[in-house]
Amino acid sequence: MSDAITPSAFDASEGVADWRVLFGGATANFETRSFATGVALVARIGDLADAVNHHPDVDLRYGSVTVRLISHDVGTISRRDADLARQISLAAAELGIVARPDSVQAVQLAIDAHVHAAVMPFWRAVLGYEPRGEEDLDDPLGRGPSIWFQQMDPPRAGRNRIHVDVCVPPDQGEQRVAAALAAGGRLVSSHAPTWWTLADAEGNEVDVATMAGRE
Repeated sequence: MSDAITPSAFDASEGVADWRVLFGGATANFETRSFATGVALVARIGDLADAVNHHPDVDLRYGSVTVRLISHDVGTISRRDADLARQISLAAAELGIVARPDSVQAVQLAIDAHVHAAVMPFWRAVLGYEPRGEEDLDDPLGRGPSIWFQQMDPPRAGRNRIHVDVCVPPDQGEQRVAAALAAGGRLVSSHAPTWWTLADAEGNEVDVATMAGRE
C-alpha cells in the first residue's frame, strides 16, 4: 500500500514546522552561519537517511543547508518524508541551527507549445535533461530548474512563449505578488491562493504558485 500523503497531511504531521511543500517535494532551509556547522548537519542527515534507507537531496552552502524530501517510488511526498523531516529538524535543533521556512522556493521554466512533443526533444538534447512523463524535463544532476511544456490552445496575443513558475510557501504567496506589483508588474489573472499570473512591463510572464488547493 502506498504511503503517499497530500501537502496538507504533511503540514499536519508532528514536528515539520520547519518544512514547506513546494514543487518537487518538502523543502527546508537551515541557517548554519558557517561551513563547518553545515558539514556537521549534513553528516547528521546522512546518518539519519542511511538508518531508514530514505535519502534526501541536500544543498550545502557556506551559511546554509537546504534539504528536499520526496519519495520517488510513489512520485510525491510520503509518510516517510514526514518522519525523516521531523528527525532532521530535531538534529538541526540539537546543533543550535535555526530554520528559515520563509526563504524556500522552487523555480520551474514553462514553454508554451502548440505541439509540445515536437519541441520537447530539442530541449532535452540541448540541455542534456531527462524526461519525466510526457510534459516535463529534469536536470539529471538536480541543479537546474525543471521545464514544463504547456499546451497552448489557443495562442494568446502579446505573450511570450517561455515563462517562469516560482513556487513559494502558501504564507508567502500574497507577499511575493505584492512585491512584484510594487516593482512595476501587473496582474494578468488570479487563481488565489493556488497561483497568480503576473507580467512585467513588456509582457513577460511569471506564475507565482503555492501548493494550496492542490490536494
